[in-house]
Amino acid sequence: MTTTPTATRNPEVRARAEESLRNLVGSPQARLHDDQWAAIEALVVDRRRALVVQRTGWGKSAVYFVATALLRAAGSGPTIIISPLLALMRNQIAAAERAGIRAVTVNSSNLDEWAEVYRSIDAGEVDVLLVSPERLNNPDFREKALPRLTAATGLVVIDEAHCVSDWGHDFRPDYRRIRTLLAELPAGVPVLATTATANERVTADVAEQLSVTGTSTLDDVLVLRGTLDRDSLHLAVVELPSPAQRLAWLAENLKSLPGSGIIYCLTVAATEQVAEHLRAAGYEVAAYSGQTEEAQRRTAETDLLGNRVKALVATSALGMGFDKPDLGFVIHLGAPPSPIAYYQQVGRAGRGLSQATVVLLPGREDRDIWNYFAGLAFPAEHQVRVTLDALAGRDGAMSTQLLETQVDLSRSRLEMMLKVLDVDGAVQRVRGGWVSTGQPWQYDEDRYERVRATRRAEEQSMLDYVSTRGCRMQFLRRTLDDDTAGTCGRCDRCGGVQLDVQVQGSDVETAGEVLSRPGVTVDARRQWPNGMAELGVPLKGRIAPAEQAEPGRAVAGVTDLGWGAQLRELFDPATPDDEVPVPLRHAIVAVLDSWELPQAPECIVVIESLSRPKLVRHLAEGLSKYLRLPVAASLVPDPASTPGEGAANSAQRVKAVADRYQLNLENDGIDGRSVLLIDDRTVTGWTLTVAARQLRQAGATAVFPVVLATN
Repeated sequence: MTTTPTATRNPEVRARAEESLRNLVGSPQARLHDDQWAAIEALVVDRRRALVVQRTGWGKSAVYFVATALLRAAGSGPTIIISPLLALMRNQIAAAERAGIRAVTVNSSNLDEWAEVYRSIDAGEVDVLLVSPERLNNPDFREKALPRLTAATGLVVIDEAHCVSDWGHDFRPDYRRIRTLLAELPAGVPVLATTATANERVTADVAEQLSVTGTSTLDDVLVLRGTLDRDSLHLAVVELPSPAQRLAWLAENLKSLPGSGIIYCLTVAATEQVAEHLRAAGYEVAAYSGQTEEAQRRTAETDLLGNRVKALVATSALGMGFDKPDLGFVIHLGAPPSPIAYYQQVGRAGRGLSQATVVLLPGREDRDIWNYFAGLAFPAEHQVRVTLDALAGRDGAMSTQLLETQVDLSRSRLEMMLKVLDVDGAVQRVRGGWVSTGQPWQYDEDRYERVRATRRAEEQSMLDYVSTRGCRMQFLRRTLDDDTAGTCGRCDRCGGVQLDVQVQGSDVETAGEVLSRPGVTVDARRQWPNGMAELGVPLKGRIAPAEQAEPGRAVAGVTDLGWGAQLRELFDPATPDDEVPVPLRHAIVAVLDSWELPQAPECIVVIESLSRPKLVRHLAEGLSKYLRLPVAASLVPDPASTPGEGAANSAQRVKAVADRYQLNLENDGIDGRSVLLIDDRTVTGWTLTVAARQLRQAGATAVFPVVLATN
């Protein structure tokens, strides 16, 4: 590692670089920072590898666009930018166009443009190609496009480079593949890695990975690390005891916040609830998450950029790289699990403003959500071994869908695990799926435990940020191993922010009514999982309409802001089995009273439970009395079966429940009658689906599922 060179050895090159910068930003007064020039000089003149760790808004993108312009003018090939998000890619393409640089991308949303993109690259008409790290291992891209791009590229840029490190807060396995890409670059191809969020540990890890090329190790990776302080950010924390009070505070104070901004929530359900409440309060807002359709996401981003909405209510899907210099505020309704993640997101605010307001509204439920996502970490060794054995025992490739029938993991966790195994050399992605390489592989428990321990420490650090009596910016800078000399003078602890923490009782009541309003739809499954024949289960294709459930109802999801806390407590393994709590009795009745059914149910069927028999039976009997409907049957599970078996995976779940239940008929049975199907909660929806099929085959004319909670 080296520090910033201070002398300008190449004044002519710097003059051309600053001319390119002025074209990029559209200002005749634009000048390069010394560190910007140091990075550009290292890339363009010395053809070195550099890591730039600088705060959001510092101008990291200017470094690689200016370097690209100079390298292309000198006859170098196009720049490859590895970028994590489509929203970020769109911003980067727009910025490149302003500088006269032609940038293109290949991603999942422009499949029909790939052939033309490749033709333009081969013709020398493209200056910048943006790709996601996941694209590097797409078989067609890896085999057809990447070799010629690697041979011809003039510069490789790794954006959001903290993801290269296992220690990065947003670990993405495909970022580890970049190390292999760098090792295959021709000698003399410069490499730039940039990030705004890296402490010293992550900085050292990324620099070490940048230094590897073939069998030789470079010792001259230039590391330019500046202060991460942002003079425009005014940080504050508002601690309120209930979700209703936090939502009421938001509705009361949003109008006084400058310009437009982002309201971050920890779950998709929360974004929908918050957006609905704020719209009812008269605000123009939109919900934004990974489940939002691509067209809607583009519209939402454009509306925020054009200040046509007061805020986007978003998950972390609206995160890295979203570029709106005049973003006036960032609010978190719920704390992220680490100060690093928090600083990454608040860094979206105030990049082109003298002042931006940043407010954290932490909740007691935050830790429950952190624990849920922590449970999605790298799988246990036995699950990895089952996957490797399944691949090793099969001729040819296995698709992810087919592997799901062999491994009790969700699709997302299975794909993440396979990517890690691919990077480690144990498996390879090919056309049609995955194959075993036959290479030995060792489960690195020490590494995974270090990552788990780091995450636990980061969670505690986030709690400490909330409770600190000292300067908040100083706290964040210390967490990021930045210079901590002096307090910021701008946060609520320093007296630079004064927010009213009182909320009107009527507003709290209104917010409470919104959050306590029960009722969410339980969507019916329409298609059996792929590969069920591999598991000896004769189910495939579309579920016959005469065997389907109708859409059902639940009180709420376990991550909802309103009923979520009570439901999480009810289904906590430490909570003993008992009758339905009184508030949830009223809630389920309210759900049924407001449900406009296409036909009236004529009887009740209960799915008996091995883990909570008292709860389920009490729910069924209570609804029987309230609705004056007989309990006409029960579905009794095999006592030898395991509660929750296969719940992480659709194929495994269907296998577990396909023949689990015996139908016991009571009170004239169900033939020719519509049924209200009662269970305690639904996680995957497959128990309800299999039960509904069994009831329809026994003569039920319709099946309407009713549960307390959804996952």
